[in-house]
Amino acid sequence: QVQLVESGGGLVQAGGSLRLSCAASGRTFSSYNMGWFRQAPGKEREFVARISWSGGITYNADSVKGRFTMSRDNAKKTVYLQMNSLKPEDTAVYYCAAGYSGSRIGSYDSWGQGTQVTVSS
Repeated sequence: QVQLVESGGGLVQAGGSLRLSCAASGRTFSSYNMGWFRQAPGKEREFVARISWSGGITYNADSVKGRFTMSRDNAKKTVYLQMNSLKPEDTAVYYCAAGYSGSRIGSYDSWGQGTQVTVSS
């Protein structure tokens, strides 16, 4: 397993941008696929984006396509989520996770503590 720490959350107005970071520790980071998930108050945790171990393949949820971009830097053991054109419905706690494949929560076995993103209208 890897240990994950998210940062970069905050309060932003609708239409604004934020970049989340997730720093990993552990020697095997580059072998993991990575994902971003989010959980809004009173709602279940949902998939946002994922990236392959090499960074060559990314996939976004329909709700964020064209607005969010996930990337990774294996040398820095860090993944990023660039969020543009933010909407109030993007308000949630954002979690990064390390796993092996897919978009299901059960496919990921290491999770960060989360970072709060709040988008005001």
